Amino acid sequence: QVQLVESGGGSVQAGGSLKLSCAASGFTTVWMCMAWFRQAPGKEREGVAGVYTVNGDANYHDSVKGRFTISRDNAKNTAYLQMNTLKPEDTAIYYCAATQCYGTRPLWAGEYDYWGQGTQVTVSS
Repeated sequence: QVQLVESGGGSVQAGGSLKLSCAASGFTTVWMCMAWFRQAPGKEREGVAGVYTVNGDANYHDSVKGRFTISRDNAKNTAYLQMNTLKPEDTAIYYCAATQCYGTRPLWAGEYDYWGQGTQVTVSS
């Protein structure tokens, strides 16, 4: 049974930093993509960053390039999202997602099969 558990959300002032973690369990393959999505109230879920766990290749939404960094620790089956220079518009529930893959996948929700429960990130101005 695949399970994704996020942690690290919270409240921060604009310009601050947070680091999210996503611990994965139950996967039977090393060929995985893990990603972070976010959903703000009244808005659609959008892909923020994704990583191909085999070699660390990553892709990002334009709005977070240069500010956010996705990484993974394969020994711990964990993906991370380091978020720097946070802005009020980054406020959302952040979800971890995963799927079996053989290279980076587009940051579309339909590309991912497994989802975590979400963690709230609030950035105040």
